[in-house]
Amino acid sequence: MKYLTIILLLLMSLYMRGQDFYEQCEDTCTHVHGIDMSHYQGEVFWEAVGENTKMAYVYLKATEGGDRIDSRYERNIELAHRHGLKVGSYHFYRPKTEQAKQLENFKTQCLPGEQDLIPMIDIESTGGYGTDEFCDSLFKFLRLVEEAYHQKPLLYTYTNFYNKHLCGKVDDYLLMIAQYTEREPVLADERDIAMWQYTGKGSLNGVNGYVDKSRFMGNHGLREIRYRHNVKVSEKIKE
Repeated sequence: MKYLTIILLLLMSLYMRGQDFYEQCEDTCTHVHGIDMSHYQGEVFWEAVGENTKMAYVYLKATEGGDRIDSRYERNIELAHRHGLKVGSYHFYRPKTEQAKQLENFKTQCLPGEQDLIPMIDIESTGGYGTDEFCDSLFKFLRLVEEAYHQKPLLYTYTNFYNKHLCGKVDDYLLMIAQYTEREPVLADERDIAMWQYTGKGSLNGVNGYVDKSRFMGNHGLREIRYRHNVKVSEKIKE
């Protein structure tokens, strides 16, 4: 019984250390950190969020599929700007919905003049397609996004999804990879990762409930994802 109690205490200690890492990584490192937000967080007290000097940027959910608009987007982007965060917008991609319709939906919300950061595309579902058909759908959409905003979007996905469906196929795009472990993510093709979403259960003053937190990796930084305004339509992004 004595040994069982000791083991349980050790396991609890390890668990708590893991929780501290997931929720408070920014307190123990020098990386550039940020968050992503949507209506799931409900009412956000942006003044309190803005006072947190560890959070340099926020990606706000704007749209999903062909007709869904995040109910908090307009208020969130106005207040996030007002309280000093660098702001970007993201679209949740639905592979079976017409790409042009999804782009038009995103464009109604993601207005270039309101963006500090390049658009981000949230890629988490194949929609039931096989990998080849899914990639055909996704790449058509990415081309439309690039044509509309004159710069390549940031791609968000998680490690297993990337390894199964996107490995070796998106080398020209910056990646934010979600992996909720203490280990930094490593992709099967050893692709460079610009940003790591390291928890979906972060805590932050001004937000009730959990927050997704991310940080830059290696030598990557905010400059790489800044929105390029006044880019000519004919200019090609070769990064």
